[in-house]
Amino acid sequence: MSKSAGAVCLLLFSVFISSVSQILLKKAANKTYKDHIREYINPLVIFAYGMFFGSVILTMLSLKNIPLSMQPILESAGYIFVTVMGYFFLGEKIGKRKFAGIGLIMLGILIFSL
Repeated sequence: MSKSAGAVCLLLFSVFISSVSQILLKKAANKTYKDHIREYINPLVIFAYGMFFGSVILTMLSLKNIPLSMQPILESAGYIFVTVMGYFFLGEKIGKRKFAGIGLIMLGILIFSL
């Protein structure tokens, strides 16, 4: 695997980590807490923000070996990850418009990454 291919995989993994942390934050937001401060200071929220921080580090490492112009293209995969994980873990519905949107995002990633 070339250096740039590895960096692309690292960036996609970083986007996936960020998407997982968004789902964890949504799960935490759906819970009821005893007081207002526990909404922000609880293990799930702290872990999710730690994942965001790790995602930023991985993104910076990947950008050493791929052009910066490719980052927004690959970052859009996060919309796909969040939609799919929302369906499985949050019970959200994927309607025709969302499905069409996912298809357009995938097509855009394919066209602009070649």
